[in-house]
Amino acid sequence: MNEAPEVSFVIPVYNEEAILHAAVVDLRERLAPHHLRYELILAENGSRDGTVLVAEELAARYPEVRLERSDAPNYGRALRQGILASRGTFVICEEIDLCDVDFHLRALALLRGDEADFVVGSKLIGGAKDERPWLRHAASLLYTGALRLLFDFKGTDTHGLKAFRRERVAPLVAACRIERDVFASELTLRAYRAPLRVLEIPVRVLEKRPPSINLTRRVPRVLANLAQLAWAIRAGR
Repeated sequence: MNEAPEVSFVIPVYNEEAILHAAVVDLRERLAPHHLRYELILAENGSRDGTVLVAEELAARYPEVRLERSDAPNYGRALRQGILASRGTFVICEEIDLCDVDFHLRALALLRGDEADFVVGSKLIGGAKDERPWLRHAASLLYTGALRLLFDFKGTDTHGLKAFRRERVAPLVAACRIERDVFASELTLRAYRAPLRVLEIPVRVLEKRPPSINLTRRVPRVLANLAQLAWAIRAGR
């Protein structure tokens, strides 16, 4: 693909052999009627199943699909790597088990119309439909509460779907200090503090498979990363 795309989709993937092919094919089919000029970056990170093989087959078959690899399971590093490798005017950060084309189109309209620099798909704002198990919904509410307490966060959500104008957000991506689960939160917080024009729009969340990381094992790591983020932001880093 020689012509620069208008839109870069960045999708971190980890042990997604079971759904990767079907998800990418389905996303391509649902994007086709909208005639976007786009690239689809699969940011693979440390998969132990056949994810890499499936991703390589997709990249060989579809010229708009690209594979970016990192050695260790690290969602934040994969997302950062994918964003910095992107070539589009606009970047959309997706999840392989969501692929919400309705969000893509609404967010692009806001970005193209210069109504926002950074669009967050919130599963917690009014009008959203969070159809995940109640425990995961409750954990998201508690997490947002912690962000408000620690960082005076003004929004409702930091994880999941995002869209932004690359030239305005890439410096913030490069400045982020925390990886793994908290990278997305740090990026969103930095967008608010820049300050960029951040808009939240409601989304429906209906996952295609159970989460790849157990929630109880995830919590201690997230708390440690939040402590590191609090230190980094208060130190002005």
